[in-house]
Amino acid sequence: MFADLTLATGLFLISASFFAGFVDSIAGGGGLIQLPALLIGLPKTDTVTVLGTNKLGSVFGTTTAAALYRRQIKPDLRVVAAMALPAFIGSAAGASLASRIPTQSMRPIVLVLLIVVAIYTWLKPDLGKIELLRHAPKRRIQISIAAGVIIGFYDGIFGPGTGSFLMLILVVSLGYAFITASAIAKVVNVSTNVGAIVIFGLNGAIIWQLGLILGAANVTGAIFGSRLAIKGGSTLVRKVFLIVTLALILKVGIDTFASF
Repeated sequence: MFADLTLATGLFLISASFFAGFVDSIAGGGGLIQLPALLIGLPKTDTVTVLGTNKLGSVFGTTTAAALYRRQIKPDLRVVAAMALPAFIGSAAGASLASRIPTQSMRPIVLVLLIVVAIYTWLKPDLGKIELLRHAPKRRIQISIAAGVIIGFYDGIFGPGTGSFLMLILVVSLGYAFITASAIAKVVNVSTNVGAIVIFGLNGAIIWQLGLILGAANVTGAIFGSRLAIKGGSTLVRKVFLIVTLALILKVGIDTFASF
C-alpha cells in the first residue's frame, strides 16, 4: 500500500502534515489539514486505517510542541496528569469502538457545540488573556479527570474539535490563559494519540512507514508553530483558536449536511 503512493501524492501528504503540525502546535486543529489530506491521498484505504495513520503522524508533532511549551510554561503538573491519564484511557476505549459506531450521528451535536465555543470566545475578547485560576485545587483535579475521560473518548472515536474542547475547558472552567491552556492541551493530545495508536496498532490499522514519514514533517511544523505561539502569547493563540474553530464548524457542517 505504501509502495503504491506516487511521488506527487507523497509530497502532498508531507506538505499537509507540515502545515498540520504548525497549526496544531498553536491552537489545535491539525486534523483539519492532515486527516482530509490522507483521505484524499489514500482513497482506497479503510477509514479506520487512515485514522490510525493520522494519529501516528500527529503524535510526533504534538509531543515536540508539548516539550517546547514545557521549557517556557510551567502549568500545574497535577492538573496535567489528572487530565492526560484519563484521556489516554478514554481515547483507547473510543478507538476500540471507532469501527463499530457510525460517527455520522455525532456530527450535528459536534457542530452545535463548536458553534457555541466560537460564539462564546468571540463575545469575550478578554477571555484567556490572563490567568485567573478558578476552584480549589481538589476541584480543579476533579474537573480535569472528568474532562480527560470524556474528551479522550471523543478523540479516539471521532476527533474533530478535540483541541477546541480541551482549550475551552481549560480556559473557561479552570481559568487558564490561552497560552497555558495550549501547553496543557498538547500533553493531553499526546496522551489521546498514544491511546488511540495502541488500539489501532494492535488491530493492524496503521500504515507505519507512511505515518513515520508524516511524523517527521509534523515535527518540523510543530517547531515553527510552537515558537511562534510562545512569542505571540495568549493573544495570538486566541486568534488562531477562533480561526481553527470556525474552520472546524465549516468542515463539520459540510460533512453533516452532505450526509443527509
